[in-house]
Amino acid sequence: MSHLLAGRAQMGTSLEFHIVFASLGVGLPVLIAIAHFLGLRRDDQVWMRIATRLTRAFTVLVVIGVISGIVISVELTVLWPTFVARAGSIIGLPFSLESYAFFIEAIFLALYLFARDRLGPWLHWATLLPVCLGALVSAWIVVAANAWMNAPTGFKREDGRFVDISPLHAIFNAAMPAETFHMIAAAYLATGFSVAGVYALSMLRGHCGTYERRGLGLGMALVAAAIVPIGVSGDNAGRMIAQAQPVKLAATEGLVHTQRHAPLILGGLIDQNGNTRYGIQIPDLLSLLVGRDPNTLVKGLDSVPPQQRPPVVVVRNAFSFMAAAGVALGILAGVYWLARWRRPRLAEHRLMLLAVAASGPLAFATIEAGWIVTEVGRQPWIIYHVMRTQAAITGSPLVGVMFVLFSALYVALTLITVVALRSEMRLLPRRTLAPHSLTNRH
Repeated sequence: MSHLLAGRAQMGTSLEFHIVFASLGVGLPVLIAIAHFLGLRRDDQVWMRIATRLTRAFTVLVVIGVISGIVISVELTVLWPTFVARAGSIIGLPFSLESYAFFIEAIFLALYLFARDRLGPWLHWATLLPVCLGALVSAWIVVAANAWMNAPTGFKREDGRFVDISPLHAIFNAAMPAETFHMIAAAYLATGFSVAGVYALSMLRGHCGTYERRGLGLGMALVAAAIVPIGVSGDNAGRMIAQAQPVKLAATEGLVHTQRHAPLILGGLIDQNGNTRYGIQIPDLLSLLVGRDPNTLVKGLDSVPPQQRPPVVVVRNAFSFMAAAGVALGILAGVYWLARWRRPRLAEHRLMLLAVAASGPLAFATIEAGWIVTEVGRQPWIIYHVMRTQAAITGSPLVGVMFVLFSALYVALTLITVVALRSEMRLLPRRTLAPHSLTNRH
């Protein structure tokens, strides 16, 4: 593994690990708030029990997410010192704002967990609202900073330095709306499928009570709320990429030549030059999607020299998986709610429950593939058309050693997460009074 590849692999591993906890950190507070609200509104202990279970899982995931986030901060400084030195004055503001958002989330989460005896029932529930908002804002700011790397703005360059910096213009860059909207919708979708999958798995094991049915429905309700936004934001993201990063679009779609009436290619085997075998071509569709006109000019891989192209095979395959899995998840959500509306028994059929149980891991695999498209598709640039990745990496010879050590850390954190989640779930009896009993171990 080369020096550069080791550094990229290390950062990629860290981001792919952290995104799971970050996504659940955005979605779980919303589900907890809904379940707790329904429990209070209806004086229903089943909903309160669901809120308690989800809160226990959420607290474990927050701790592990904080650790992995700190690791990423260290890696940014250690692995990419040139990037931090030059771009720090631009991305420093969004990361500082993200810290404040996280502080708000953490403070009110502590109030929700430990201040129950000092707050009334509804005021206790209301402490969840800043948790939901803080998680949402935190995710938005971090993704906005990443979007700036794809569509850099808010500065001028003089002798290799960034001057006349406008952090707000940098945050509100051209890629920000589509990228943030798409990621947040994906976080809600993956969280909904994951929670629904846990309860579906419990039903497959023979536990088919009101508790399991409501947990399944709660997760799928969040999926239903996110499914349309993720489709709309995905379309907007594709059109934004066509304008800001046309080579990335060409790699994702396997388009070799710049052309009008560009076809959309489904499936097939692609090589680094963009040549696709066995793919199914739909004439004019790519141009139609990009510009709403079949005569739209779409730039191909031939618009730049080979050394300025991303790893086409990786980007194309990741995008194909993301698109196919996204469509499959959308169909599953539609079939589930249609069955629940027309034939409730079919919504609890073994095949349906198996599909829902598998949907959580598939949803997160889809998110991981999407980030591969975003990050690998930007190569060879760390800041698009401003700074090459090769120029940003540290000159330390210990990058490979760091990759091994940090990868071992993530394996350990994964094991700790599994053990902690299983332990927390065992501490909760099958019958509980309310989320307020979180500190009660009896």
